[in-house]
Amino acid sequence: MSAPVFIGDEISAAGFRLAGARIRNPGPGEETAALAAARGEASFVLITAAVAACIDAAALRGALAALTPLVAIVPDAQDEVALPDIAARLRGQLGLEA
Repeated sequence: MSAPVFIGDEISAAGFRLAGARIRNPGPGEETAALAAARGEASFVLITAAVAACIDAAALRGALAALTPLVAIVPDAQDEVALPDIAARLRGQLGLEA
C-alpha cells in the first residue's frame, strides 16, 4: 500500500509529513495537475480546502466521487477557506431545505 499524498501549503503539510504522507505544494494554476498526479500514485489523497477551491470543479467532483483512491478535503492551518458543508448539500438535494 502506498503512502498517502497531501496537497496543500507548507505549514499545513508539516504534520502530515511527520505522519508519513508524501507532500505536494502546487503553485498557482498547478492544483488540478497535482490532484491528477496524486490520484495516479496514492491510495489516499488529502487536499486542503484552499487548494480544493482552486481545482477545476469537474476534476474535483470526479475525484471525490471515485472509489479509488479515496480523496478527502481537510482544513488548512490558516483556516482561510471553509470546508464544504456536505450535510447542507445533502439536505438540499433531498428537498429537506429550501
